[in-house]
Amino acid sequence: MTETAFSSLPLAPALLQNLESLGFTQMTPIQAQSLPLILEGRDLIAQAKTGSGKTAAFGLGLLQKINPPWLAPQCLVLCPTRELADQVAQELRRLARQISNIKVLTLCGGAAVRPQAESLAHGAHVVVGTPGRIQDHLARGSLDLAGLNTLVLDEADRMVDMGFYDDIVAIASHCPTKRQTLLFSATYPDNIRKLAARFLRNPAEVKVEAQHDASRIEQIFYEIKPEERLDAVARLLAHFRPASTLAFCNTKIRSHDLVEALNQQGVSALALNGDLEQRERDEILIQFANNSCSVLVATDVAARGLDIQNLGAVINVDVTKDTEVHVHRIGRSGRGEQKGLALSLCSPDEMRWATLIEQYQGVPLVWGDLQSLRPKADRPLRAPMVTLCIQGGKKDKLRPGDLLGALTGDGGLTFEQVGKINVTEFNTYVALDRRIAKQAFSRLSNSAIKGKRFRMRYLEEL
Repeated sequence: MTETAFSSLPLAPALLQNLESLGFTQMTPIQAQSLPLILEGRDLIAQAKTGSGKTAAFGLGLLQKINPPWLAPQCLVLCPTRELADQVAQELRRLARQISNIKVLTLCGGAAVRPQAESLAHGAHVVVGTPGRIQDHLARGSLDLAGLNTLVLDEADRMVDMGFYDDIVAIASHCPTKRQTLLFSATYPDNIRKLAARFLRNPAEVKVEAQHDASRIEQIFYEIKPEERLDAVARLLAHFRPASTLAFCNTKIRSHDLVEALNQQGVSALALNGDLEQRERDEILIQFANNSCSVLVATDVAARGLDIQNLGAVINVDVTKDTEVHVHRIGRSGRGEQKGLALSLCSPDEMRWATLIEQYQGVPLVWGDLQSLRPKADRPLRAPMVTLCIQGGKKDKLRPGDLLGALTGDGGLTFEQVGKINVTEFNTYVALDRRIAKQAFSRLSNSAIKGKRFRMRYLEEL
């Protein structure tokens, strides 16, 4: 038995059996460093990035302490975004599946409050949510944290960046003083130190270096003039032609300008920013995940909590002043066993930040020649799919199989022409082959799904 084996930990048999059935035998570095401390009951400050296994680290710790017969909130996990909260809740349910009757409830904005309050009235062991919506339920009296034994602040730096500091303070005031508090953060700036000093008692500190295997992520920097920046992004896309690209800008204005410039050139690009309503944000992320959008342009704040799989490339449209943020950005490419590609544009006034990145990574930066890049094809980087929004969802008892049957039956499409299907509470989103989208619409809009006709629209103009 090794020290990094889950079986070396004093976990409940049901948790260990489930880990074995999931194929989890060895801990990741963050799990090996933090789990023994969490199981001892220590407060903890853990510096680790998304994708490091941190959810299982705090998840196993809080599940170990759950008292299943007592159906009241015993653990609260605060996340910066709805997307991250959904991912955390899903992972906790997976880790808890061999413990009978464990209820994990997600409370986030963008969904109706009343059904959430009704779910809370029936009880929940673990609540995962965003600070604003948790505050709403505390104010309404629908959420009672008197029995809480564990408070988790996940991606604490992102929550503070997004303006949730006061919300976190208010939520913590509703929690029992005698509790375990676990703070996870990709970076550890002064505002997080201040937060930790306020809420944690004699915390242990662990840090997993936010470095990446250079053999897995190919990094290339390109020197540019400031006025060349937007055209340079288009040149990179035309040469490398990644299937999906996450492009980071330092400002919201730059992100809008870039999307407008790319769209004018026929590139499928969308902007993700903090001004979007939750439904708009959800629809943009659905389009990016289902191959209806080739380039997602975002600021660091807008991209908080995103965990996008199989990303073709990351483009740093602007160099960030924070070296750890740079590593966090490029680490979204090259997940798992995949090779990653990170391309960075650097104007003369950003050279000092590039030098800091070089020093932080401990290896010389690789510089490419932008002028030598040539388009790999004579057509723009157009997403292969387009997203159809059907105005019916879970409330109408629609399931992916129903949609697939209707599309390949009365709709006359082949299985290959239908992509991902996302069913939400009120809408269903279906990715369709762009080449047949126009001619398919009239046929689909006149087709019945489970004996009923639904209104539908494409999320972009064809």
